[in-house]
Amino acid sequence: MKNMGKMLKQMQQMQKKISQMQEEVAEQTVETASGGGMVKVVMNGAHEVVSIQIDPEVVDPEDIEMLEELVAAAVNEANNQVDAMIKEKMGSLTGGLPIPDIF
Repeated sequence: MKNMGKMLKQMQQMQKKISQMQEEVAEQTVETASGGGMVKVVMNGAHEVVSIQIDPEVVDPEDIEMLEELVAAAVNEANNQVDAMIKEKMGSLTGGLPIPDIF
């Protein structure tokens, strides 16, 4: 039982660290671009789009599809970068142990 109590305490400490890390990551942002910088997206660690900037030169009423693709590409890349940031933080917290998606 002594080991069980120790393990429970360690789990509680880990849970607290994870909660703190989630708060820290949510405050961080990544910025990505597509179309040679014509479309820029800023996303926070909670996967929320903070801002999108679109260069007026890329806005062509005759080719809305291209603009849509550029926005989607920038958002998808921002998502990938946030996932990588979370994975890196989790790796440092768990010592590289493969823990299922906590976020």
